[in-house]
Amino acid sequence: MPSNPTPPLLSDFLDYLRIEKGLAKLSISAYSTDILQFSEFLEKRKRSLLTARRTDVREFLQQLFSHQVDGRSVGRKLSALRHLYRYLLLDKRIEHDPTLDIESPRQWKVLPKALARDEIESTLAAPLTLLAAATRDTKNAVALASRDRAMLELLYAGALRVSEMANAGLEDLKLESGYMLVRGKGDKERIVPLGKPAQDALSEYLTNSRPALAQTVANRKPATKAASTVSTRQSPLLFIASGGRRLTRQRIWQMVGTASQASGRHASPHMLRHSCATHMVENGADLRTVQTILGHADISTTQVYTHMALDRLRTVYQKHHPRAKAR
Repeated sequence: MPSNPTPPLLSDFLDYLRIEKGLAKLSISAYSTDILQFSEFLEKRKRSLLTARRTDVREFLQQLFSHQVDGRSVGRKLSALRHLYRYLLLDKRIEHDPTLDIESPRQWKVLPKALARDEIESTLAAPLTLLAAATRDTKNAVALASRDRAMLELLYAGALRVSEMANAGLEDLKLESGYMLVRGKGDKERIVPLGKPAQDALSEYLTNSRPALAQTVANRKPATKAASTVSTRQSPLLFIASGGRRLTRQRIWQMVGTASQASGRHASPHMLRHSCATHMVENGADLRTVQTILGHADISTTQVYTHMALDRLRTVYQKHHPRAKAR
């Protein structure tokens, strides 16, 4: 983030995103970073956000590509600028939108990575497999393995984002009814159904493991054995760390990365989200249903999974159809 103070124009726009659009802090921070980067680019050209031209936007994107910025990030920055100039146009601060008719970078359509079915199975089973191979089978280790297994099952079953997982509350889980209430971007709520493996893993975690993790030793170095007391730290969160502490986003990323090593590929929580959507489309799910589960505001974002399914369809066809094989 640049050290320069935020321009008043940008402050107004960020307030608009927070108050009227209800965007989350992380989203607003990303908008701020992207727009400030463009503002710095304009300053070198003796222009401002209000006087930017279409050529400035194009050359800014080209510069990003020349600096090896990946296409998805470039597309995100262009999207941030489009939202800014749409706001300025409606607010009558500008007469022309410099992002108008600028096509999204082709790299924006790079397909998200997903795990294959067997890779998913290996990843989901990894916490218990690692526990079985461990030299010490402590009560805390068993509780952590059960928690991690439940988290992996939920990430894949419900296509949750990391922030949604970290902020999920106990009251959001409706285990008996087989679904979960998820609060996504912009604090929008959606209902995510859960399959039986996810329900079983969550039930095991809630019954045996979460109470064990919630316990914390009050006196770490007691004078006598009798002086050691155990209390329970009450937390409204669904997933907790040892001692009832809050589970960080970084810890969730680390946990998924460790578990995915069993599949031979390094995966992220977002890859499990992509895998959920990809496998649903491959099995015939309609895009509207997948859009609802993922929490996409626009179905065009969900349509990328159609391309993934078509690619797999083409691969299977070429492998098995007699007329598709090379003679």
